[in-house]
Amino acid sequence: MATSTEARSAASDEAEHLHEARRATRRTAAQRIGTQSRDAHSGARGFAASHDLDSEGGAVFEVPFEAFFDAPFNAPSNAPANAPTEASSAAPREIRRATQRERFETQHEVYEEAREAAHVAAAPQADRFERTSTSRMPRTSRKDETSSKQRPERSLKGRALGYLSRREYSRAELSRKLMPFTENADELEALLDALEREGWLSDARFAESVVYRRAARLGAGRIVSELKRHAVGETLIEEVNAQLRETELARARAVWQKKYGQLPETPAERARQARFLAARGFSMSIIGKILKGIEDCFEGE
Repeated sequence: MATSTEARSAASDEAEHLHEARRATRRTAAQRIGTQSRDAHSGARGFAASHDLDSEGGAVFEVPFEAFFDAPFNAPSNAPANAPTEASSAAPREIRRATQRERFETQHEVYEEAREAAHVAAAPQADRFERTSTSRMPRTSRKDETSSKQRPERSLKGRALGYLSRREYSRAELSRKLMPFTENADELEALLDALEREGWLSDARFAESVVYRRAARLGAGRIVSELKRHAVGETLIEEVNAQLRETELARARAVWQKKYGQLPETPAERARQARFLAARGFSMSIIGKILKGIEDCFEGE
């Protein structure tokens, strides 16, 4: 950060020096052009130019001073009457054009040098925050080299244990997770068998975890569908389904009570509550009992 600040300060000082040099150049050019303008006006009008002055400031004339008095007052002039006017008007026009052209070129050069200095000063900062693929490439390679030196690639069993340390997995789900890291299907199957023998992997524990996480909010239909997606055995699914059916009415009542808490009074309200419970996975028989009257159902049972 300090290096970037020093670079910007040096670039700012350099730009200031360039501005001072350009201002001095413009002042010198303006003085020279002004002198030429005065000399042109003076020459056009018959007076001495600024470089025709002697050491004491007096005018040095090529024509003797007495010639101004010896010439007759009404002597005809060989030059036309409008010649001095044209010379005096043409000279300032050319001088103005030259002055404007030089001023434009000077300003353009100053602008280009200042922009180049600012670009040089901002280069370290831009490289620091650059996010192009070209700048990321060497950094990524260095990061990969460092990480490869510090942490070797994990084995297939290490990855499996890492997944199982976070939550329970079914055999089919863990197989899908590990498949991108190996091309040998026999090796993967042997690993899964070993994990089951050692007690790291269990479909029964996975089913219990699913029931524990979903039973308070979902019905048996949704939970059984999730177990089927994870390819849990049919025997285990039937056991879980039977277990959930025993508490299905109480769980459905708790979900309905939290959402509505009041029996529907219109067919539209009844349909809306029925759709809500059906989306949660409760059976239509349970939904009918809930919407017909909870107290009557409990008394009948």
